[in-house]
Amino acid sequence: MYTGTKKRSFSYQLQRFLKRCVDIFCSAVGLILLSPVLLLLAPAVRMMLGSPVLFRQKRPGLGGRAFTIIKFRTMAETKHYQGQPLTDSQRLSRFGRFLRETSLDELPELINVLKGEMSIVGPRPLMMKYLDRYTPEQARRNEVKPGITGWAQINGRNAVSWEDKFKLDVWYVDNWSLWLDAGIIFKTVWMVVTKQGVTQAGRATVDEFMGTQQSDSQTNKPV
Repeated sequence: MYTGTKKRSFSYQLQRFLKRCVDIFCSAVGLILLSPVLLLLAPAVRMMLGSPVLFRQKRPGLGGRAFTIIKFRTMAETKHYQGQPLTDSQRLSRFGRFLRETSLDELPELINVLKGEMSIVGPRPLMMKYLDRYTPEQARRNEVKPGITGWAQINGRNAVSWEDKFKLDVWYVDNWSLWLDAGIIFKTVWMVVTKQGVTQAGRATVDEFMGTQQSDSQTNKPV
């Protein structure tokens, strides 16, 4: 389990330093090697989905501090040309679904990793509005930097419930090691190739997290 002593130990701090070195190396090399893919995807996104090519949004990082995540756009305009609002399933085209299934839309996040706002491995950065909806235990997912992939992603990705996903995130915080990160990266490649758990069954996108209902025996505070 996570303890303050573990977090202050020299061994832990050394591993955290090495994790940052790995993040810098992998993100820098990744951006260089994948630059041809990025240069091909950018005009493809512009032609298929319109402008802007990059999706930018504030997300909570380490300690819940906001940063701007960078991804390739995967959805079309929010409204029909006649002004009628479109559902997520209507906005998510075949091309956008392909970007999500292959995780190609996540490639620009390597910039976030290089800047130190994210890590290669960690809990996925969610919406800022979710911060006030977490239980104290769920909020512990923000004790580490968010990642491009994580323990929850290789154990169901978006096909598991929010509550299970947060339990997996907190387990990662408590049990983190460089070896665990290495295993997660290798398993992530397999998940992307097999397209496992990209979305919830019958859904084009993931349902919004509205908070976890707690019984009176779990908390004395209103939910």
